[in-house]
Amino acid sequence: MSEKSMGRLAQDMKREIIASISRLKDPRLEGGLLTVTRLDVTPDLDVAKVHISVMGRQDGTKVVVETLNHCAGRVRTDISKHMHIRKAPRLIFVEDESAAYAEHINQLLKELNKNTSAESDAE
Repeated sequence: MSEKSMGRLAQDMKREIIASISRLKDPRLEGGLLTVTRLDVTPDLDVAKVHISVMGRQDGTKVVVETLNHCAGRVRTDISKHMHIRKAPRLIFVEDESAAYAEHINQLLKELNKNTSAESDAE
């Protein structure tokens, strides 16, 4: 399958995963903003790694990731039915660290900016 069609398939699958997760009635998924940030699908459509970000939860992302991995079979079935594909990939939900990493980089840049302005004031 070409890279262009794999990208299109991944985007369609990402949309279906978001819709399927929103239909889940698990109370452990309530109380926070759940976002699917990225979907990595292997070329043979055997495994799909779903990167998620959760904001606004006291207990963090760990509970949500465990719950979604527990419900992965249901989400996989929904994807195969709605997309009309014979073989849906096995879903692995992982926490997306990019938001925390971006915040860390912003903090470092602010500190660097403070040090630079302090040095220019001293001269």
